[in-house]
Amino acid sequence: MTDLAPQDTASDTPTVLFASPAAASGSPHVETPVAYDAVLLAGFGGPEGQDDVIPFLRNVTRGRGIPDERLEEVAHHYRHFGGVSPINAQNRALKAALEAELASRGIDLPVYWGNRNWAPYLDEAVREAVDAGHTTLLGLATSAYSSFSSCRQYREDFARALNETGLGDTVTIDKVRQFFDHPGFVRPFVDGVHAAIAELLGDGIAPTRIRVLFSTHSIPTADAERSGPRDRDFGPGGAYEAQHLAVAEVVMADIAAEIPAAADVPWQLVYQSRSGPPTQPWLEPDVVDVIEGLPDAGAEAVVIVPLGFVSDHMEVMWDLDTEAMEAAEEAGLRAVRTQTPGIDRAYVSGLVDLIEERLKGTPAADRPHRTDLGPWFDVCRPGCCENVRAGFKPAASGIAP
Repeated sequence: MTDLAPQDTASDTPTVLFASPAAASGSPHVETPVAYDAVLLAGFGGPEGQDDVIPFLRNVTRGRGIPDERLEEVAHHYRHFGGVSPINAQNRALKAALEAELASRGIDLPVYWGNRNWAPYLDEAVREAVDAGHTTLLGLATSAYSSFSSCRQYREDFARALNETGLGDTVTIDKVRQFFDHPGFVRPFVDGVHAAIAELLGDGIAPTRIRVLFSTHSIPTADAERSGPRDRDFGPGGAYEAQHLAVAEVVMADIAAEIPAAADVPWQLVYQSRSGPPTQPWLEPDVVDVIEGLPDAGAEAVVIVPLGFVSDHMEVMWDLDTEAMEAAEEAGLRAVRTQTPGIDRAYVSGLVDLIEERLKGTPAADRPHRTDLGPWFDVCRPGCCENVRAGFKPAASGIAP
């Protein structure tokens, strides 16, 4: 397999905003220990009641001029569940799990949690950290892959929080690397798919009659093409698609090593949760469209794997547990939806491993990764993950722009 490990494209005098001295050098991997004094857990955020739904969706779509009538088309997903997204509760649980794992290792680092789109907001979390005397922060975003919305936008969130609070001269925010191929993130998916395939095979379904669909959030194709460093050719879907495909290959190879028949189970990457206008190309195929065509392809069962998600938030509950499972039932398919990492012990432990990497300045050669794409950057490269619609905004933890 071709070595696609990230390469350095930094100039001799890079600009890395709001960075610790070690990260300010612009090196792809920071191999110098940094004495961080707190972790900043960054989430997407979600409504916690019916009255929150439309204000939350206005936050999500800010700057795009979408009227409330159109927002209501999405709001019914949340209203179906009482107007409550599970994501905030899941992040509270993750915060507690991280704190417990840090304490078990004797690492004295508080964890502050803030969101992009709903309370508690990131600027509030930064102020809370500073009020407690913590100014050298290590960001941990609840997203594993490279794209504008899953990486660069969080880096822009960090920069915006520091600018809006006026704390940019006294606070630094670095960010752990994207962890799509860290063993701790991959392990829960291996476990879930292994269990699902073993169950289906045990019930007498032939491996060629099973399909594994690895599902992730669709994004505009123009954003996908620009995901990752601009000097690398990752294929038509950019680093975003390449990372998902590489992880899916690892998952299936691991299972085939333990269940030889699983080597004959077909699989593919599919997409969900598209929200753009019909005229704008987004990554395809859609998970529901694929499920509807599986019987004609000879399938009897489908394993739906939420590979792009770290927890069972709204896109998983609605697009997979509701729409995809209904499509499978209508198609006469037996369907199993596997777990997300959530607060799986391997996942939480892996996240703390990432924190320790930066505390210790672990050399890149010693950092665990399951694909040839990793280990990913500590400091994002120039032009990484451009937002085609809005251009480049100030972003922490990466070389400008």
